[in-house]
Amino acid sequence: MVGRVSRQIFLVATDILAVNGAFLLALFLHYEGSIPKTTIVLYFGAALILTIGKLFIYKFFGLYNSLWAYASVEELMKVVVAGIVANLIGTIYLISIGVRLYFGVYIIGTLLEITIIGCIRFSYRFFRRIKNHYPVTRQENPNNILIVGSGSTGSLIATEIKNHSTTYGQVMGFIDSDKHKLNKTIAGIKILGNYHDIYSVAHRYKINEIIIAVPTATSSLMKEIIEESKRSDAKVRIMPGIREVIDGQVSLSKIRDVEIEDLLGRDMVNLNVSEVASYIEDKVIMVTGGGGSIGSELCRQIARFLPSKLIILDIYENNAYDIQNELLREYEDKLNLDVIIASVRDRDNIFSIIEEQAPDVIFHAAAHKHVPLMERAPKEAIKNNVFGTKNVAEAAHEFGVERFVMVSTDKAVNPTNIMGASKRICEMIIQGLAKESETKFTAVRFGNVLGSNGSVIPLFRKQIEEGGPVTVTHKEIVRYFMTITEAAQLVIQSGAIAKGGEIFVLDMGEPVKIYDLAVDLIKLSGLKLNEDITIKVTGLRPGEKLYEELLMDEEGLQNTKYEKIHIGQPADVNYHELKKSLNELLMILKSPETETLIERVKGIVPTYRNNLEVNKEHKHQQENSDRYKLL
Repeated sequence: MVGRVSRQIFLVATDILAVNGAFLLALFLHYEGSIPKTTIVLYFGAALILTIGKLFIYKFFGLYNSLWAYASVEELMKVVVAGIVANLIGTIYLISIGVRLYFGVYIIGTLLEITIIGCIRFSYRFFRRIKNHYPVTRQENPNNILIVGSGSTGSLIATEIKNHSTTYGQVMGFIDSDKHKLNKTIAGIKILGNYHDIYSVAHRYKINEIIIAVPTATSSLMKEIIEESKRSDAKVRIMPGIREVIDGQVSLSKIRDVEIEDLLGRDMVNLNVSEVASYIEDKVIMVTGGGGSIGSELCRQIARFLPSKLIILDIYENNAYDIQNELLREYEDKLNLDVIIASVRDRDNIFSIIEEQAPDVIFHAAAHKHVPLMERAPKEAIKNNVFGTKNVAEAAHEFGVERFVMVSTDKAVNPTNIMGASKRICEMIIQGLAKESETKFTAVRFGNVLGSNGSVIPLFRKQIEEGGPVTVTHKEIVRYFMTITEAAQLVIQSGAIAKGGEIFVLDMGEPVKIYDLAVDLIKLSGLKLNEDITIKVTGLRPGEKLYEELLMDEEGLQNTKYEKIHIGQPADVNYHELKKSLNELLMILKSPETETLIERVKGIVPTYRNNLEVNKEHKHQQENSDRYKLL
């Protein structure tokens, strides 16, 4: 604050000198050094009022409030316009009091005054640039920065870094896809190559940090840029977009680390708004497990369509409270929101709630999902997943709910753990009920979701922050990934085209090796594997298999009108027979023995097998495949 006031006092003092000095200099030039004494006397008689008046005009135009260290064309225009206005009014005042001079004096005085005042202000930027380019103390290990993208975002970032070079480092150059820009300069910084040159440029100029500033890049192009960038040893960061640029200045705090979403290169989902709105808008929508990762994102996406009522049902009040507050902050009284704390296991309560609330659509996301924990507590998996789903689904059938969309998992396909087996039984419940109900029952199956509770990505990031080691259960383990937002949007879109009995299978893209994912995160953090941080292979956890599948052999696959949504062939499930098996399973839950429970589950889900046996077979098949390729 003190510094700002002192700068303003300095500017006012220099402006007083500039206003009077410029006019006197104009007189001196006009009279060739012999200014009449009467003219000087008349001028100094008017100088006080003239000076004060001009200072007020300059204040009105903001010449004492701008950050002149960042002065640009806009500030220059302020000086020019303020100078013209001030001198026009000053000229009228001088003429009115009898100071009648050759008109050229007023013009020369105006030009000199604008020049002096402008030079004083822009000297702030000049000396700041000198200071940043030639600091008194040099850093021993300077941060050399390469900016990918030389458009408006990239050039603004470069300018901001140059203005704070002692803090952020030195921009060594740009990378740009436009071959016509090669070797040209922007803001004094040279364009060193195109996207394919990132690695070689980074190596040649000893780059420590790569900033990607291509806000218009598609997901696939962004993935390509990141893949090339991570070949280097530099830390890689991203500027999200030009929306983050405020008042012509880049907020460097907005530059973020590369996320796994960027590495996947998955494009955004474009919902068919009219189709989704037709079954959500002005309807009563219930989301079970509405406080969880998928459930809360479903609530966010559904809220956009302003249903007549959105009901969040969850057993864990903290998560439900968080999403409730978030939606109320965003929508206020535009959204009719209700939060119900209840367990899907409580059959009587669930029936009572659904009868009372009369939802038109239920999204069933409530489930135990953590594989190793469920292996240790198989009864809890069956109670919550199987019988929780059965309770909600049968209540939906009983009270005439229009649609029931269940969130499933790829672990339900040929399951090797009790969680996956329990979700397969849930799918069977949905398919069985669909054959005898007016309710359109459907399930949506997909793989791992980035950033969800229990996801491996937050764990890796935390381990990297703590200096490692990063733990991976197996070097060959692979998984499918998609973002929470993408998964939720595709679930909602699937619900719009459901006719009943389908298992929708979402396009998960290519499977990703978890080990490679860990390596990528380490590299993108600017660390060196086995030097700065190590990866520790801990061994497969209970129930975990090396790979996941999205489709059973007998299901086949049909396309829908949406590229990322497919349909598995409906299974022939006799719900009455299934209910008998589930009743037997319910009786076994009361028994202290776990083995009997597992055997009964295997009887219901014939494809359920031990994960060690399946992994051994998969490894053998992979070895045979590799041997065949060699031949």
